[in-house]
Amino acid sequence: LVKPKVAFRETIKKNSDVEYKYKKQSGGHGQYGHVKMRFSPSGDMETPYVFEQEVVGGAVPKNFFPAVEKGLQESVLKGPLAAYPVVGVKAVLYDGSYHSVDSSEMAFKMATTQAFKKGFMEAGPILLEPIVSLKVTVFDEHTGDVMGDLNKRRGRVLGMNPIAGGKQTIEADVPMMELFGYCTVLRSMTGGSGEFSYEFSRYEQAPSDIQSKEVEARAAKVAESSSED
Repeated sequence: LVKPKVAFRETIKKNSDVEYKYKKQSGGHGQYGHVKMRFSPSGDMETPYVFEQEVVGGAVPKNFFPAVEKGLQESVLKGPLAAYPVVGVKAVLYDGSYHSVDSSEMAFKMATTQAFKKGFMEAGPILLEPIVSLKVTVFDEHTGDVMGDLNKRRGRVLGMNPIAGGKQTIEADVPMMELFGYCTVLRSMTGGSGEFSYEFSRYEQAPSDIQSKEVEARAAKVAESSSED
């Protein structure tokens, strides 16, 4: 009865170079973690992130590298743009500093989480939407209506194949979010004779108007939940 959720993904298109210092002082031990990181597109949309370190001279001790990676692991679950899973990001830890008493794994994890948020938003963040391969089989006389409707749904018609019985199979790539309610529309366009099937194909960059809507909807949700707290 409600619109199904679309499984968007988030990624970046540019490079960024950021630093973040996490510092807390409360009676006794404080917390101190400082990272300098570069973020760039990894080119691999199957993997959330790639982590590398180029720290020279022990600016960040080796035993804190796993904490930095832990910060990344947690950050990519909900991206900073609209809280969708992140893919295709390369993160390089290249410098930072530590405190012999106050530094801890938690402090470096927190510093990394904040550096990721900042670095991601400075690196041309974009939303990716799922595209499906759609096949629609209709009688010849309905092909014009069906193709016109697919164009309205941001579909790209790839071709038509005639099949027995005066029918055509139309093949198209269509954003998944545009297929809600398609069953009903196709039925009324074809007098109940049209059939369709689809399968997931790939992710593609969502148009800026779709991205803005999703980011706004997400911000409204966040505001709502924080006002409920």
